[in-house]
Amino acid sequence: MKLANRIAALQHLKDWLIKDDDSWRNTKQRAYENNKWFTTEFVNDRIQRFVTNYLDKARLDNWVAHYHIDDNIEAKKIGLVMAGNIPMVGFHDLISVFIAGHHAIVKLSEKDQVLTTTVINKLKELDPEIDRYFTIAEMLKGCDAYIATGSNNTSRYFEYYFGKYPSIIRKNKTSVAILTGMESDEQLTALADDIFLYFGLGCRNVTQLYVPENYDFQKLLNATNKYAYLKDHDKYRNNYDYNLALLIMNNRMYMCNDSIILVEGDHLFSPVSELYYAFYSDAEEITKRMMDNLHVQCIVGKGHVDYGKSQDAGLFDYADGVDVMQFLLSL
Repeated sequence: MKLANRIAALQHLKDWLIKDDDSWRNTKQRAYENNKWFTTEFVNDRIQRFVTNYLDKARLDNWVAHYHIDDNIEAKKIGLVMAGNIPMVGFHDLISVFIAGHHAIVKLSEKDQVLTTTVINKLKELDPEIDRYFTIAEMLKGCDAYIATGSNNTSRYFEYYFGKYPSIIRKNKTSVAILTGMESDEQLTALADDIFLYFGLGCRNVTQLYVPENYDFQKLLNATNKYAYLKDHDKYRNNYDYNLALLIMNNRMYMCNDSIILVEGDHLFSPVSELYYAFYSDAEEITKRMMDNLHVQCIVGKGHVDYGKSQDAGLFDYADGVDVMQFLLSL
């Protein structure tokens, strides 16, 4: 299948996603029934970002041109182990393998089977030749290379099974925000998106704040009220009530409103419904420390990723900073 035809197929997929017909709406409802974290609102947000950042024709053409991809590639079997923390979290890997001209053998997460399966099947409907580019499998065997995304715990198993092959193995990541105290109301409202989108479960979600000493948290709490409606979501509310009860029983200081619990700590990975904060006295020192921290996916703040843009990853924004396309083309 020619590269131009693969790009065209992704354009047809984009048109179908934008059309949002009954079959796709039913798929999103089934995805929610399978995993209550996948609300229609957040799935729609993810799809819109895919349409804008991944499936735009000009961006795809620029991506392909950057790597000088052509039709002379020797196709390999690439095993993909998908995560399921947020909707279609492995979509970038999926289209990278497809555009590179390889065959993706996909092991789906139980948490995200409905959406990804439907998208793969839709691509196959668009062009029968696409059938040989995607296989959904329960076990990954006989692949030439592997891309596996999981936790620090599962990464040990991935390294054991896949380490002797060319591979990319991802561990736990999260994101932080470094605030100056001079942020406008609009910037803090945008920051709320970085914190709350997909219930804060993604590696690009902000779970740790660094703020100057004597920081006034009232404006931040006001801004997060944008997501006060999450208290009506059972799974989120259960986490909120549980974490709040633990803090009260342990006599720990906290600040909260109906959407978030702020807890002092420098631990990066906060539980769902909580947001850690820590004070700094030297902005340059904390910035360097976060840039050197292997657990940090991105930094939100002045001079870094703009407020509200942490989830706007583009085709060149590879997880963990590892260039997946270069990896695929080097096999």
